[in-house]
Amino acid sequence: MASADRVSAPAVWLIAGPTASGKSALAARLAQRIGGEVINADASQLYADLAILTARPSAADLAQAPHRLYGIADGADAWSVGRWLRAVLPVLDALRGQGRPAVLTGGTGLYFRALTHGLADSPEVPEAVRAAVQARYTAEGEAVFRAVLRDLDPAAEARIAPRDRQRLVRALSVAEATGRALSDWQADTRPALAPGQWRGVVLDPPRDALYARCDARVSAMVAQGVCDEVAQLADRNLDPELPVMKAVGYRWFAAHVQGALALDEAVTATAQDTRRYAKRQMTWFRNQTPDWQRLPSDEAEAQAETLLAQAGA
Repeated sequence: MASADRVSAPAVWLIAGPTASGKSALAARLAQRIGGEVINADASQLYADLAILTARPSAADLAQAPHRLYGIADGADAWSVGRWLRAVLPVLDALRGQGRPAVLTGGTGLYFRALTHGLADSPEVPEAVRAAVQARYTAEGEAVFRAVLRDLDPAAEARIAPRDRQRLVRALSVAEATGRALSDWQADTRPALAPGQWRGVVLDPPRDALYARCDARVSAMVAQGVCDEVAQLADRNLDPELPVMKAVGYRWFAAHVQGALALDEAVTATAQDTRRYAKRQMTWFRNQTPDWQRLPSDEAEAQAETLLAQAGA
């Protein structure tokens, strides 16, 4: 919500925003004040392997309130939005049964969207169908492929951006495998959180201040031992396409520990990627959550006081 008018306290708080904006500190402080629990809504922080690189909540944050779904997944195990949603819903149900509020926080916009808009329950597509559709795209090109998809799922064809091969193939694969358009499957979705049950807040600090925090965070990671952490994961020789291997900064620090890049170069490249990632997150939340309240400050105590005062708590 964009207004600062007083509203009733919700059962679920959604605290979103770009990396390094102070989400973890605010969520911990808010949960402490309302007797709730913090629940992870960040895809990278699911993985046990990269606590430092993904900036999981600090010891001070963890001491303020119980935290759930942090570091629960092994790097060899790829989690999807759907899997996270299936993990978080029982936690929310349990807290609701105890009469305790939940504070979900993270930077993965699709997690919040799954909660507030629903997640399409489209079926798995047989590998043979997917491979055939992939081959068709390669052989015929995007223009012809789009014409076929337009006949079967005009909404998806209009929605999918140019050169987005993955989504185009997915849409046509679902239509051919099920006889039903992917758009129709998606239209049947229901939000996991009912309207009025939740309140969304986006941390939106000034860009210069946010970028400075991004740079400082990367420097702090080195002091905290990120190189050793990355070396341990690199030694596992996991599939490079796994989500954990695509964490911001992993490839640069991995190159350093393997002797291919100087440490200062790894730090500089990671800081640059972190700023770019923060910018993409800011754009996503601006476009996808325009009606959520914005908090420009990065002081957790002041932010928590503002939210509680507005909620009459």
